[in-house]
Amino acid sequence: MKTIIIGGGIIGLSTGWQLAKKGIEVEILEKASAGRSASWAAAGMLAPQAEMGFEDIDLFYLCRKSLELYPKFLEELYNDSGIKIELERTGCILPAFDRDDSERIRRLYDFREKIGMPVVWLSGSEAREVEPFLSPRCTGAVWIEDDAQVNNRLMLEALKIAFVNCGGKLYEDHEVEKINITNGRIDGVNIHGINIKADSVIVAGGAWSKQIPGIPKNLLPPVRPVKGQIINLKLNDSCRITKVVRAPDVYLLPKSDGRLILGASVEEMGYDVTPTAGEIFRLLERGWEAVPSIYDLPIESIDVGLRPGSRDHMPIVGDSEIEGLFFATGHYRNGILLTPVTAFELSKWVASGHSSEILNGFGISRFYKETV
Repeated sequence: MKTIIIGGGIIGLSTGWQLAKKGIEVEILEKASAGRSASWAAAGMLAPQAEMGFEDIDLFYLCRKSLELYPKFLEELYNDSGIKIELERTGCILPAFDRDDSERIRRLYDFREKIGMPVVWLSGSEAREVEPFLSPRCTGAVWIEDDAQVNNRLMLEALKIAFVNCGGKLYEDHEVEKINITNGRIDGVNIHGINIKADSVIVAGGAWSKQIPGIPKNLLPPVRPVKGQIINLKLNDSCRITKVVRAPDVYLLPKSDGRLILGASVEEMGYDVTPTAGEIFRLLERGWEAVPSIYDLPIESIDVGLRPGSRDHMPIVGDSEIEGLFFATGHYRNGILLTPVTAFELSKWVASGHSSEILNGFGISRFYKETV
């Protein structure tokens, strides 16, 4: 049995690694450099409880399941790569700085408490005890102790090593020219004018998934690029923030390597990856309002990534009406968080032929059924 994965981001690498561990022959075809697109520009935040909106219950449960799988995922990754990735239980604080903020986060708090999430309401002074570098203007906050983070860049390097160590083949600068389908089932892919045979193909091309030739028109994943800019600051003694702060319009995320990430813009700008002054100014201004001591921190870099946003902003993971054609794309803002559940469940699905109850409802059929 041979599987070809189109796309070498964190979803493609992790799913390929898990398939290779099951004895499947796996090739990952990446059109550029593996792990250097949206996965690299991400912050590595694992915050299902902080991220959840009022209408995202199904997605929340999937994200929470994936966070529960992270310890197992990282243990296996260490065994196969030799690289130790820590699951950092940093916790997350949602502060309010005026009346509008307070009303907004009070609604978020009430909703989370109603469905049984472990959230705590803090006064302004209590919030500054949790994170002393918060602005004195903070009037209240929601504290979520269970949310976490990982070093996604180190995890990408570990995944590449683990994938190869388990027998997978990674080909960079290999752009798929066409997915070949014969009599309703996968035949393989064309690359450099050669037809490479495969029993199954997984489309994990991120924001580019819809552009891969050969996918039937009614199965084209409704995925678009959503531009995100982040700023990497360098922490020093003037600012030693230790908790993730999700302030209005910005998050501040301290990393164990000494970076402080400010992010992230959400822009419908096509495939443009140019940093822009306006968005960078907005992130810095909002970040400074929440944590004033970032003012003197050095800027280490500015990164831009293209999130794969689906029509309903939920992931597209599972099979299709074409036998052997699978999708693993559209993870939008939750690509790092949803990596374990996607890799574990989809690899079992492809290897065994039995669908995943956990991924039920997240397949591509939810879109093309709408037009029937």
